Amino acid sequence: MEQGKDMVRIIYDALAEKKGEDIRVIDISSISVMADYFVITNGNSNSQMDALVENVEEQMHKTGHSLKQREGSKGGAWVLLDYGDVIVHIFDKESRSFYNLERIWNDGKAVEM
Repeated sequence: MEQGKDMVRIIYDALAEKKGEDIRVIDISSISVMADYFVITNGNSNSQMDALVENVEEQMHKTGHSLKQREGSKGGAWVLLDYGDVIVHIFDKESRSFYNLERIWNDGKAVEM
């Protein structure tokens, strides 16, 4: 869990640096075995979403955390980055509202950063 917190901080800072909107961290460790944390944000354009994804990947790589799986693609409406303990969801604004992961995972604990 401690490693997960370190990873969340790196991811959060990488998203904030590229102006990710309404960055949310949800602790799902007590309700799911897939990960300890979800980090959710959205961008305002395809180029901003690409910048968010690239910065997370770069910062995580620099700190020795390897990407387990990536879903979605450049220019898409949603990219998922799976780092094992932490799963990052980067949406466009419309898709974030549509999927509303915050509501679906509301049994998790919101983490203040």
